[in-house]
Amino acid sequence: MASSRLPLTDEERRRRIGVRHHLAPAARAGTVEQVAASLTALHGTDPATVHLAAGARLADPAGPVAAMERALYEDRTLIRMHGMRHTVFVVPAALAPVVQSSTTHAVAARERALFVKQLKAGSALDEAWLADVEKSTLDALARRGEATAAELAQDEPRLRERFTYAPGTGYEQRQTVSTRVLRLLGTEARVVRGRPLGSWTSSQFRWAIAPDLPDLPPAEARATLTRAWLASHGPATEADLKWWTGWKVTDVRQALRDVDAVPVALDDGTTGHVLPDDTAPTDPPAPWAALLPALDPTPMGWRDRDWYLPPAHRALLFDRSGNIGPTVWWNGRVIGGWAQRPGGEPVWRLLDPDPGREALTAIETEAARLHTWLAPTRVTPRFRTPLERELSA
Repeated sequence: MASSRLPLTDEERRRRIGVRHHLAPAARAGTVEQVAASLTALHGTDPATVHLAAGARLADPAGPVAAMERALYEDRTLIRMHGMRHTVFVVPAALAPVVQSSTTHAVAARERALFVKQLKAGSALDEAWLADVEKSTLDALARRGEATAAELAQDEPRLRERFTYAPGTGYEQRQTVSTRVLRLLGTEARVVRGRPLGSWTSSQFRWAIAPDLPDLPPAEARATLTRAWLASHGPATEADLKWWTGWKVTDVRQALRDVDAVPVALDDGTTGHVLPDDTAPTDPPAPWAALLPALDPTPMGWRDRDWYLPPAHRALLFDRSGNIGPTVWWNGRVIGGWAQRPGGEPVWRLLDPDPGREALTAIETEAARLHTWLAPTRVTPRFRTPLERELSA
């Protein structure tokens, strides 16, 4: 029996990347807020990624760092928070309560239970002690406005207390409670990361009291997040959505039903899903190239990646934990990787056969565009991959 699913080809999916992810020149965004909204969320585990991801997609990339810092720390139109898969993301402010209610509340509950268990196992500390330290820490942070963990420990010395992490295992070590307390308060949306210490590439942040987020029904929030994600990443499979969110498969299926997702037939024989009004073909953009950073939200947007990333490239482009490094794109496919030389100049290697003069010219243009605003800053990805290490040496 013939399938009743509408076919949606890999070529259409690659066109959508160029247009919806602001990678084709004519589709580039005007603001960092537009970039984040169009991608649903920007990976923030590596602080440099959000700036590099925005710079690759802005029509005028002259000042992506200043624009991103304004959005994050002054206007608060973007929020850096724990989200899907217990990973740090930068999300539009309007989406922050959706991410919190759909995903991060559950993460926070698991985090608190684990932390209390570890406190009790390795010390005399307990829930009552933790609650009192949290209240005192929040009071100190409210007085200061913004502070580092070390500054808060001056006001609340109990943040210097130590506990045994993973007692009796090969990972056992003594840790101060400050990092875990602040991370827990962050997952519970009671504090938020402020400006970094040092430059925009730093992974050390100040903390501030978080803005109040409305508490949404979890199923409603999951549907809202699914709708936003399918608009940016559809078509996608159940497995893609489960991987990206970290939800249970039952929650994934219910969310797809709640948004009336339409099943489509993908080229590999699997079933993808799109929003009901999103079955029309995309006009082909002009040929485009892109140099995307490590952990960029485009290559990290799906679990199944063969339609844009040849399996033969993975050993060079991923670390051992599955984190992707900097990538070179041509018309919706990953064809190589890039890094910075010690002086800051981008250098790349193509892993596909010669893609032709048009592609090479476009890649050179993008590398020069990146170098113009990035220099003289040297960015070392937090998760190093084999090709990035080799090229940056």
